Amino acid sequence: MLNKPVLKPARPFFSSGPCCKRPGWSPEALASALIGRSHRSVEGRARLKFAIDETKRILNVPPGYEIAIVPGSDTGAFELAMWNLLGGRGVDVFAWDVFGRIWLKDALDELKLPDVRSFDAPWGKLPDLSQADFSRDVIFTWNGTTTGVRVPDADWIASDRDGLVMCDATSAIFAEVIDLNSIDVLTFSWQKVLGGEAAHGMLVLSPRALERLRSAHQEWPIPKIFRLKSPDGAAMMEVFEGVTINTPSMLCVEDYIDALAWTDSVGGLNGTIERAHANARIVYEWIEATPWVEPLAVDPRTHSHTSVCLRFAQEATTGNASVHHEQLMQDIVALLAREGVAFDIAAYRGMPAGLRIWTGATVEADDLRRLLPWLDWAYAVATTQSSS
Repeated sequence: MLNKPVLKPARPFFSSGPCCKRPGWSPEALASALIGRSHRSVEGRARLKFAIDETKRILNVPPGYEIAIVPGSDTGAFELAMWNLLGGRGVDVFAWDVFGRIWLKDALDELKLPDVRSFDAPWGKLPDLSQADFSRDVIFTWNGTTTGVRVPDADWIASDRDGLVMCDATSAIFAEVIDLNSIDVLTFSWQKVLGGEAAHGMLVLSPRALERLRSAHQEWPIPKIFRLKSPDGAAMMEVFEGVTINTPSMLCVEDYIDALAWTDSVGGLNGTIERAHANARIVYEWIEATPWVEPLAVDPRTHSHTSVCLRFAQEATTGNASVHHEQLMQDIVALLAREGVAFDIAAYRGMPAGLRIWTGATVEADDLRRLLPWLDWAYAVATTQSSS
């Protein structure tokens, strides 16, 4: 039996969403929030527009692209884009993650699009991206939060495309190098790499997507919370100036602005990317030396730098008796939570039993280094208990 480690992570928050707050965060960061005031006041609109403008600046958004704050976190942002932009041409959907398969289901069962091609892959693998037809609209998730599988780059995306490229980037933005010129629709939420609060989504549209928004006419009804057009069919362009579709939380807005300011303090976009990559490297090097776990992502080129998903290897056995992996996961997670070492690190429901460790930019490297001996200890305790 391994000795119980002594040092614990200072912040045992490794959930993959909502994620760890930025280092040094306290409620005082929200002291200047515009609470008790309308988001449609001059001051409220100015604060929302400031959040949009800072996002543009930090992400180096290309000229002509626009950003809106929309309801429903990343899920709401992506479905809003689907409801408002799809329908004019065929759609290719690439799905290797739970949420990618939700977008596929939306296309088939909710919007009932007549011409949908689906490309999926087993958990841990990417589908063949070379099959994308860019005369059609193309939907994909940059980083699979539930599988730990990401696209390595945007080299497979055609620059002379006719259709729109729509990317759910919520657990990749601020952690991966993403050439926005390759993307027409990009969505994310505040709760992932920057550790902001949930419930609000960000919608980034290219000039081509904005033109589609202005000209498209959908056959299906669009719920008000998704609606980007007025009753006369005109695009509501004021949403890109800080006029939101519904009431946002100004506390959450202030928290996001605080996270953006922290991003500047660590070197901007390059700084958050470097932090996430260095954090992920710590965990993957431990995996390489640990016989009882392996990455769910099969190809090292597709290893996530934020949501590191682990499955139990064949070595996760006690003597000749195989350990039930689902029970093993539950035991390890419960042990670590009881010790105050790590919270919310079970694999996503429906995935192979294992662990999921967030390594995004707001996580401190020393906390990850302190976590790893506890993982070995918890595994040893759990397997010993199961064999007794």
